[in-house]
Amino acid sequence: MKPCLALLAVSALATAAPLPIAIGTNSGGSGKSEGIYLSTFDPETGALGEAKVGAKYSNPGFLALHPTKPLLYSVGKSEKFPQGSLAVFKLGAGPSLEFVTEASSEGNNPCHLAVDPSGQVLATANYSDGTTTALKLGADGLPQGLGFAHKVAGKGPNKSRQEGPHAHGVYFRGKHLLVPDLGLDKVLTYTFDAATAKPTGGDEPAFSPSAPGAGPRHLSFSPDGKHAYIVNELANTVTACRFDDAKGSLEPIGDVPTLPEGWSGQSTTAEVQVHPNGKFVYASNRGHDSIAVFSRDAATGKLTSVQIAPCGGKVPRHFTISPDGKWLLCAHQDSNTLASLPLDPATGKLGEPKATTSCPNPICILFLPVAN
Repeated sequence: MKPCLALLAVSALATAAPLPIAIGTNSGGSGKSEGIYLSTFDPETGALGEAKVGAKYSNPGFLALHPTKPLLYSVGKSEKFPQGSLAVFKLGAGPSLEFVTEASSEGNNPCHLAVDPSGQVLATANYSDGTTTALKLGADGLPQGLGFAHKVAGKGPNKSRQEGPHAHGVYFRGKHLLVPDLGLDKVLTYTFDAATAKPTGGDEPAFSPSAPGAGPRHLSFSPDGKHAYIVNELANTVTACRFDDAKGSLEPIGDVPTLPEGWSGQSTTAEVQVHPNGKFVYASNRGHDSIAVFSRDAATGKLTSVQIAPCGGKVPRHFTISPDGKWLLCAHQDSNTLASLPLDPATGKLGEPKATTSCPNPICILFLPVAN
């Protein structure tokens, strides 16, 4: 979820101006979240500003930006749409957030969302019933109606976690929408028409299988688009894959563990991201409370373990890498904190956390546009 609005001023980094960030939270946690929080990050020192409520909304876990308009989208649950909602907020100076409208997620318990690069479609993964949905966005960036809603039947071998489909992420790449499904051990691929918000080949997607019981959760593409990296929640692994842009398919290259050899505690992975320079891949461990760091072979896509670094808090649900590639910001769901970890772009290694700030049950961090 990288901000790419036209008003994003990369030059702000040169002046070391604090960068605005938005924080999605889990309202059902112990931290008593009130909605979406706003804070700042100083790329010169790693300092994090105080997190303050930017907009009150229930369970605004994951966030996304419109590619050209000052709009922020959030999953959630509201009185009008108690099973699942999608909210739209207007970004103002400061920054500030103003609620604009909301729509049904057309599924149960939305956990992830993405806007296609043309700004015409808002896709959502609904975890509890496994439904993938796509809403058509108007020229104003607001939802106009449902394009499609679909789920694939099936289950996996883990009886407690894979009793049915559990769509866990949505990712646009070229003409494709890819959906890691934790319950099915598959990454689904819909060939997509952004103009209609509908699949071009019918609702039934193609799929790329994962190892039985792996539980694919999220994925991240290399900058050159040749490879994708899937974080497997239940297996505590990252799967490196070749990506076929024409078919939208993934060909596994190999798995690497995210936990230290011999460690036997309870842990599950959560997030995976490729460094902007394409040389490193990062994955978070919830339970071991660490970030696994891997070097990436740009030619083959293979990963090699570099480091497993303490993340500075409990249950690292999500993290993001700063625009300059020199920091990793981590959201600790159970310790109600954010932390900034220095990152060496030459080695990929993470240092000790430089700063923390309090925020109730943070589960998503998003850099916001910087006004000129």
